[in-house]
Amino acid sequence: MIMAEVRTRFAPSPTGDLHIGGARTALFNWLLARHTGGKFILRIEDTDAARSTREAIQVILDALSWLGMDWDEGPFYQTQRFDLYREAAGKLLSAGKAYRCYCTPEELEEKRESALKTGGKPKYDRTCLLRKPPYPERPFAIRFLSPEEGTTVVDDLIQGRVEFDNRELDDLIIIRSDGFPTYNFSVVVDDATMGITHVIRGNDHLNNTPRQIQIYQGLGYPLPQFGHVSMILGPDKKKLSKRHGAQSVMEYQKMGYLPEAVVNYLVRLGWSYGDQEEFTREELIEKFSLEAVGRSAAAMNPGKLDWLNGQYIKKAELDELTRMVKPFIEAKGFSANDISLLKKAVLSFKERVKTLVEMADGSEFYFCERITYDDKAAAKFLNEETVPVFDAIIGSFSKEAVLDKESSHRLIHQLAESRGEPLVKVAQPLRVALTGRTVSPPIDEVIEILGKDRVIQRLRAAIEYIEKSEIML
Repeated sequence: MIMAEVRTRFAPSPTGDLHIGGARTALFNWLLARHTGGKFILRIEDTDAARSTREAIQVILDALSWLGMDWDEGPFYQTQRFDLYREAAGKLLSAGKAYRCYCTPEELEEKRESALKTGGKPKYDRTCLLRKPPYPERPFAIRFLSPEEGTTVVDDLIQGRVEFDNRELDDLIIIRSDGFPTYNFSVVVDDATMGITHVIRGNDHLNNTPRQIQIYQGLGYPLPQFGHVSMILGPDKKKLSKRHGAQSVMEYQKMGYLPEAVVNYLVRLGWSYGDQEEFTREELIEKFSLEAVGRSAAAMNPGKLDWLNGQYIKKAELDELTRMVKPFIEAKGFSANDISLLKKAVLSFKERVKTLVEMADGSEFYFCERITYDDKAAAKFLNEETVPVFDAIIGSFSKEAVLDKESSHRLIHQLAESRGEPLVKVAQPLRVALTGRTVSPPIDEVIEILGKDRVIQRLRAAIEYIEKSEIML
């Protein structure tokens, strides 16, 4: 038996950044298409003219591209497909499956309030279905004639069988009085005419599905398979909101996360595959299936993302990691054009950090002209007792042609032994003088990367700082 080609789609509204939940939905659609050798289609639902801008559309395209989700067809734009919607609405009107509604917003509100006062459901009372000519000379909407009896069944690939009582559904407006299609209508026409076989989307759309199924049936379209993914919760198991931190994909980019780590993290929010935590893109495509997507809501775990990102940083190719961290260094106001120095800095931190921002923050002492000392570190280690130590280090280092890790390590140990002091009494003041802080990569590694001239320059600057501080006291 030859299986039909799987065709999935992602259809965001460009009214803001690509939310992390939307990105996960896109990812599940993309993985299903890639796993089955099918097609992934991108459609932009831009009928909200006031909020849909070219800039907002570009943000979505950039976010998908950053995550590595390429699309096979599109992007298609709903604003360029109005003829299709009008044609489909006309077909329903001709078949008696839709009707014109001339009710004004004020009349509809009055009907709604009246129904609520009597304890009824605020459904449309079909005034215009029964209306006879002559019709009012005013704009009209088009309503779909929904069946009043029976049930509409959604055999959901993720949530299972869900039944809806048709009596709970009213006659949905499919074309507004301004000529614009409503979401539930345009999405059906789009998915059907684009040959979408699998509609994978957020669980918040499940209640829309019976209405859409009825429209599919009214137009004689074949039904796709539906799968509704549960929402993403915050770490506190409450609805994800701004108080939980980053929500948009591009925020994660700005925070220094690698796209591979974000993809790996997102797919595990709802999809399970044993105890395995790290997946290559090829493994995700090979192993992904909707059967392994859970019904329950998934909770964010920032610690897990940090851990994953750290693993991807450790495994990243040096040239690629250098390219990615360069703009973060430059954003701090430092020049990162010395690629040799930049690579050395990256190597010294790639085993120690969780994000590119952390790498840039930690390594800025390699790029700055003058060190800014941490106040507590300076108070403890930059004082008159350390001036002789620095003088002795300058004397020892000056005699060396080149300071590499081996010679630096040897000289620091020799100096500590000659002074009869523990190594930390020499190494820690030296670390603060060279980096401005008490924590850094191994000090002999720092010395080799900075080079002899810059090391001596910073030691002399530390002595000058101490002398000025003593005068002020």
